[in-house]
Amino acid sequence: MDIGYKQILVVLRPHLIEGLLEELKFAPIEALTVKEVKGFGRQKNMLDQYSGEEFELAFLPKVELSIWVDALRFEEVLEIVEATCKTGRMGDGKIMVVDGCPTPLS
Repeated sequence: MDIGYKQILVVLRPHLIEGLLEELKFAPIEALTVKEVKGFGRQKNMLDQYSGEEFELAFLPKVELSIWVDALRFEEVLEIVEATCKTGRMGDGKIMVVDGCPTPLS
């Protein structure tokens, strides 16, 4: 009986990606993709300083991971992601879980 898969989408700060990938090395994942993205959440239009000048950041650099996990074991991976990436600061990112993902080809 095929129990299906869930997809965990993680959008996070770029400097957190290496630590997360290290923690996921032995996790029960079926597949993983990484891409560079830009966006914003609640911190939109925040002012920042660079070289002594203030400027407005409309889109901040982020990294998006798509992780496919057996539906019965996705909570294990979700716990790893939360424990590794949650700093408690605004702009940490987002975690989304998609049910009923298609089965991988192989």
